[in-house]
This record gives sequence, C-alpha cells and structure tokens, in this order.
Amino acid sequence: MRNFRKDSEKRKENKRFYKNEFPEAKQFKSKKKEEEVVYPTAEERRNEAYDHKEAVQKNQIKFYRNLVEAVIVCLQKSFGDGIKVDQVIEKVLKSNSKWGSRDRAFIAETTYDIVRNWRLLWEVWDKEPFLSDKNMFSIIGLHYKLKGVSVPEWDEFQEIRLYQFKERFTKFQKVRKIRESIPDWMDEYGLKELGDKWEENLSKLNQQAEVVLRTNTLKISRPDFFNWLNQNGMEAELVEPLQDGVILRQRRNIFKLEAFQSGWFEMQDASSQMVGEFSGVKPGMRVIDACAGAGGKSLHLAALMQNKGKIVSMDIEQKKLDELKRRARRAGVSIIESRVIDNSKVIKRLENSADVLLLDVPCSGSGVIRRNPDAKWKLQPRFIDEVKRTQQQILQDYTKMLKSGGTLIYATCSIFPSENDAQVDSFLASNPEFSLVEKKTLLPAEFGFDGFFMAKMTKA
Repeated sequence: MRNFRKDSEKRKENKRFYKNEFPEAKQFKSKKKEEEVVYPTAEERRNEAYDHKEAVQKNQIKFYRNLVEAVIVCLQKSFGDGIKVDQVIEKVLKSNSKWGSRDRAFIAETTYDIVRNWRLLWEVWDKEPFLSDKNMFSIIGLHYKLKGVSVPEWDEFQEIRLYQFKERFTKFQKVRKIRESIPDWMDEYGLKELGDKWEENLSKLNQQAEVVLRTNTLKISRPDFFNWLNQNGMEAELVEPLQDGVILRQRRNIFKLEAFQSGWFEMQDASSQMVGEFSGVKPGMRVIDACAGAGGKSLHLAALMQNKGKIVSMDIEQKKLDELKRRARRAGVSIIESRVIDNSKVIKRLENSADVLLLDVPCSGSGVIRRNPDAKWKLQPRFIDEVKRTQQQILQDYTKMLKSGGTLIYATCSIFPSENDAQVDSFLASNPEFSLVEKKTLLPAEFGFDGFFMAKMTKA
C-alpha cells in the first residue's frame, strides 16, 4: 500500500482537485444533466435527529450525486494533497449552506468510514489505489455494499454492483494489517511496542469515537447539564469515574446549540479529561500548561481551580493561543494568561514559578487515531523518532519552570511505551531531584476511550 504523499503524476490526473479554493465544493453540481439529479428535500435537511449509522444498519441510505461528489473531493484532497481529513470535511461542509444534517452526516461519515477502512477496501477490490473520479465512485459503492446497503443504478456504480467481493472480504478479515487498514510498518511497530495488547487496541482505534462532552462547571453543574440534554431530546449518559464527563448517544452538530455558545460545555474526550483530574490542581495555585495548543486542558484546569489562581498557557503557535482566548471568553475563564514560546527567554523568565507544570507533549497521536483516521497514512517512523527527541528535550528544558515542591505532569495521547514510560524513566535517571508519584496508561481496549498516558512527578 502506497502512502499518498504528494505525487506529480497523480496530481496531474486530478489537478482540478488540488486548487486552494475547492472549486467543486461551491455548489457540487452534478456533471450529469440537471434533470437527472435528485437533490435532498427541505424536509430531509430539517431532520436534525438523523442518525447515519442507524440508517446504514437499516439499509435506508439515500444517495444524491452532489453528496457523493462531495465525498470524492474530501477523499482526493486528503489522500492526494495530504490535507488533514477533518479540515477538508469542514471546508467542504461550509461550502453549501443548504445542506442539512442528513446531507452533512452522509458526507462526513462516509468520508471518515472510507478513510478508516482505506486499505481494506482497495485490497477487497484487488486494485492499486488511484484517485480518479471513476475509482472513487467505485470505492464508495464498495464501502456501502460491504455494509449491506443497496447502491443506486448509476453508471458509475455499474462495475462495483457486479463485483463479487465476499470471498476476498472474508479472507482479509484474518489479516490484521489489512482488516484494520494500516501500513505494514505500523503493524510491526505496534506489535513491537505493545505485544499481545496491540491487536485489541488497534481494533478499538479503528472504530468511530464517541461524542464526549465536558461540563463547564463554572457555568452549570453536571447534573443540571445532563438533565438539560435529555430534556431537549439529546440522549446522554454520565461518564464514570469522571467528575464532569457526559456522552452523547446520538451524533449531531452540537456547536450550533445555544448551550455551547453560552459556554456550558466543551467537546473533550474522557481520557483527556482524566489528565486534568490527575493533575491535582486546586484553587489559588499557579499553573503552567506549557504545550497548551488551543487550550482544552487549560480550560479544564481553570474550571477545576474554580477560576481562582493563575494559569499560564504556552505554545509555539500564536494562532492556537488566539483560539484559546476566544474559548476562554466563552467559558467565562479569566485566570488564563497566554504566552507564545518564540525564544528561550520565555522559559527562563518563568523559572521556579509553577506549583503545577503540565507538559502535554507532542507525540505520535497513536492513541487518538479514532478521531484522526487519516493519521494512519500520514504518520511515518521518522516522525516518531523525531518527536521522541522533542519530548525528552521538552522534559529537560521546560521543567526549570517548576518550583521546589511542585508537581510535574507528563502526558501524551500515545499508546506506545517508548513515548511514555521510557521517556519518564530517562528523565528521572538524569534528574535525581524529581521522583515519580504515580502514572497511568489508558488503553482504548481497556478504558474504552482514547489512548493516553500520564505521569505525576514531584520536585524536591
């Protein structure tokens, strides 16, 4: 299986899909004559409770050319141009304001499912991956046929409707790297890292992630938020043993809810929420979140601290910190100060200042492949080697900001021990003033959510 990096020949064959402005995404008019095209009705667009997964199970999927073409654009942009699939989907969905929840679900869920099972689909079809329109129609058709969904009598689906795939599909269910659609190197790497635990965790990582929310307790209690969700037709359940976690049982566009705009909740996986609780922060503390990104954990820490004390949120990218500022305003958080790390002096100025230092370091992201399935094909062994060097450098350099008696939290969203336990052991061996208090490994097959690692250390 090839890796779909930028490739000049493929780009020439598909060059109309590699322009910056998604020309096809503006209206997604079919190439067929207008009278042959059936578009979703207004009633279908208004169906906010639509469940794509349930529709697949009941063989109730309705196909429309403009939506299938939108999926094709998403796949070609992601695999052909190396753009993250979530970014491609977001841009495509924004291109047509008339699409309702059913349309959006078809585009997003079909794209994610095909990306998740990319290698398996091509192996079953017994063809080398090639991103032509014709092939993409066939891959979409095969994807739905494998799920028992009837595809329409379109010319583009003719080849796949007649294709006998069951024997090859059954055969590849016994080959882990094909069944779970990963590159050969990743299967070998995961087996080396996790041994017998690799297979069950890989299988979990190739499933759709749950919609997990974190109640913002600065605005509303978890019981009140939980009741509000259920009273407004959104079936939810509490995530134990988390303090603030809630699972939505049906996928929907939660970001349009007034409750989201009012700052009642954030989308944050259960494992990520565990990091905040694991940190042991308390009101009045001075906390540094040194790899804050867009600030999901900083916001959680602020809520756990009851918006009392100070949090310095740091990152090397200013645009992520700008997003954190917007999120903090919505969440009613006033104790966060953001600082971009643009030189070593930024770290030096904060030496011996933090009661708690959170290092949620860059990593392979192997624990969150459920949310980023295209990472299976974008991730490379060389990057993992580089990121491990970065992790250790951050541990060695950034821990100067922790005061004596303070608590260091090292965290990753990786399931590979070489990024986790091994990094902590290496750091402790060269920094005797630090001692290990506790560590947790959250594996998807055991915990049920994203894969995470966290270690708590204290400084003498």
